Amino acid sequence: METKEVVLTVSGLAKNFGGLNAVQDVSFEVESGAIVGLIGPNGAGKTTTFNMISGELVPSSGTVSLMGEDITGQRSDLLYHKGLMRTFQLSHEYARMTALENLAVAAPRQLGEDIFSSWLLGSRVKTREKEVIELARDTLQFLGLNNVEYELAGNLSGGQKKLLEIGRTMMNESNLVLLDEPGAGVNPTLMRKVAEMIEKLNKERGYTFCIIEHDMDMIARLCGKVVVLAEGKVLTQGSMEEVRSDERVIDAYFGGEIT
Repeated sequence: METKEVVLTVSGLAKNFGGLNAVQDVSFEVESGAIVGLIGPNGAGKTTTFNMISGELVPSSGTVSLMGEDITGQRSDLLYHKGLMRTFQLSHEYARMTALENLAVAAPRQLGEDIFSSWLLGSRVKTREKEVIELARDTLQFLGLNNVEYELAGNLSGGQKKLLEIGRTMMNESNLVLLDEPGAGVNPTLMRKVAEMIEKLNKERGYTFCIIEHDMDMIARLCGKVVVLAEGKVLTQGSMEEVRSDERVIDAYFGGEIT
């Protein structure tokens, strides 16, 4: 059996807020090309774990490695340039910018952001700007959002905003994308569209995902591996079939019943 490269290694991760142990000794791996689900009841420590991985929070203890490099406690802007992308449960769009502009500003290596480059490297700046706009348009086309290219992002539906957030992760070369509840606040039709886009990015472009999601149908559809958190600790991890049949998961997460 072919051994896949490990993209993310979380080892003994913990976060304490005063006397509250929000996350305790969390460990798991994400392999290249995988879609891994991170599930658990409210307050289980899922988003806190994401926040430590993506640089929003510094861990109290433990380590995070990306592509074999220790990135523990590094800032999110530095991690972006290392290919670690993140979306949020509540969309963070620039409401007064168009969908196209929202994607364009997410692209790295924009020479025009530096005043001296703008003065001295005018032709290179224009070339890069053209490349960014072309990539943004291609991304909107891929996501099925080309019809809202010039629409203000604040006017988009909840599902369209989720797709736009996924699109922003596509504007950079991605090693790992963390999706925090991509189905939250999205109607069932657009939720299926979001799931389709995640599958398409995974299968056609080789994207690796780690997903927090409460919709178990989406998790079952997308994820080959599921990590279950409860009270800040890893309760179990394995396939969805294994998780569904684990009595501890049924008791802790599904209230004694799982369908």
